[in-house]
Amino acid sequence: MKFKWITAIAITAMAITSCSEDTESIGSTLTDENDMLEITTGSFTAFTKSLEVDSVFSRNFDCHLGMVKDPETGAYVINEFMAQFNILENMQQPARENIISLSSDRDIAADSCEIWLMIDRSKSYGDSLTPIKINVLELAEPMSDMATYYSNFDPISKGYIREDGLRKSTSFALSNLTDRDSLRNLTNYVNYGNISLSDPYTDKNGKTYDNYGTYILRSFYDHPEYFKSCYSFVNNVCPGFYFEVVDGLGAMAKIAEIDLMVYFRSQSDGEVKHNSIFLSSTPEVLQTQRVYNDRGALQVLINDNSCTYLKAPAGIFTEVTLPIDDIDEFNKNDSLLSVSMSFQRQNSGRYDVQYPIEAPSAILMVHKDSLNSFFETQTMYNYKSTFMASLASNAYTFTNIGNLVSLMISKKAEGLKTDPYWCENHPNWDKVVLVPVAPSYSTDSYGNKTVSSVVNQMGLSSTKLVGGDFHPIDVNVIFAKFKEE
Repeated sequence: MKFKWITAIAITAMAITSCSEDTESIGSTLTDENDMLEITTGSFTAFTKSLEVDSVFSRNFDCHLGMVKDPETGAYVINEFMAQFNILENMQQPARENIISLSSDRDIAADSCEIWLMIDRSKSYGDSLTPIKINVLELAEPMSDMATYYSNFDPISKGYIREDGLRKSTSFALSNLTDRDSLRNLTNYVNYGNISLSDPYTDKNGKTYDNYGTYILRSFYDHPEYFKSCYSFVNNVCPGFYFEVVDGLGAMAKIAEIDLMVYFRSQSDGEVKHNSIFLSSTPEVLQTQRVYNDRGALQVLINDNSCTYLKAPAGIFTEVTLPIDDIDEFNKNDSLLSVSMSFQRQNSGRYDVQYPIEAPSAILMVHKDSLNSFFETQTMYNYKSTFMASLASNAYTFTNIGNLVSLMISKKAEGLKTDPYWCENHPNWDKVVLVPVAPSYSTDSYGNKTVSSVVNQMGLSSTKLVGGDFHPIDVNVIFAKFKEE
């Protein structure tokens, strides 16, 4: 441990009044000069190491599809996902007798049906012309919205795929060259993968329809109660589909939206109308991501103790052991005002990569023992026990984790009151983990953006951090106490 102290009210005041969301609690502890506060600063060291992550909580709306070769490890990374579809509230369609799209048996029918995979090119990775080849597999039953799914869960091996169900193969690329350049260059241009479901379809009861859309259409008119809620729809009509990657090395698509479209025609007052049933995969229904990551290749990076890594999806996090005891002992009778630390990025040394993987735009600091529960309960970081930092000036800086340090000091003190071996029984009590995350934002009527949710980063991201056994991280602390008269 190293430490230094300076009694310098002016310098410290400048430091702690800098703009930051997580320093909001400091102002209440400071008064004016007449209070004669004595400010003391200390510098301590934290130690970091890379932490292997077998899987992460994957029930979120951050879907990616594709297969790439990690330029840092040479290992394959594959992303697949399962999606269910939500129904529009109070869905209205023309009267059954007005439908003029008919099958050979003169019953109502859909003209066509398809699934659209909307691609967010700005968050996709790799060669935009590489075809991503997939299978679309119908589920035999819906995955439970009460279960906890991690990124290593495989619906195929777990028997969720309907053996005689719908199975479609298709391919798409990040860029669609059939569209004109003038169209593809528009800022609001959206490319999509199209999966036709217009071939004959046989349901689980053995009844055959012209296509999957006809099955949906007749279900709507024969059983309107199935369309009263997404729960009823998923459990009685469409349990969902699994999107399996089968080929196409070199591209990973960020799927911004998944839609199921059913097209049919009706007639009213002699006018032919083109109708559709629109179903979309939204956050209200279940989506799960499956990630395949070569554990052996990742272990080479984990064993590198000259630095640490952050690698998503479900790859490597960074564990930080905080100097809680050192901070507590340094100024036991002073008030803890601020604790800050910064994690500097380190150049990976690879300049010949055609498609480099970007560093995470944001990371979460969370207590190691709370890592799983934070995401499972969809908790928001609170600047008390959890913190988020964005990448800026080539570093992730946490400007004040004082609340977390105080909480750890308090928990240890309480634990030792009843258990003299509390630290040994709670080996992670002074450890936090840095996790790549994908924050979502909402905008108010004034245009102000705020973070609305934080989930595990399921897309590709990777960075190397200064740290490891030989590069401890500075932890800068500010204390305060009233001068004695």
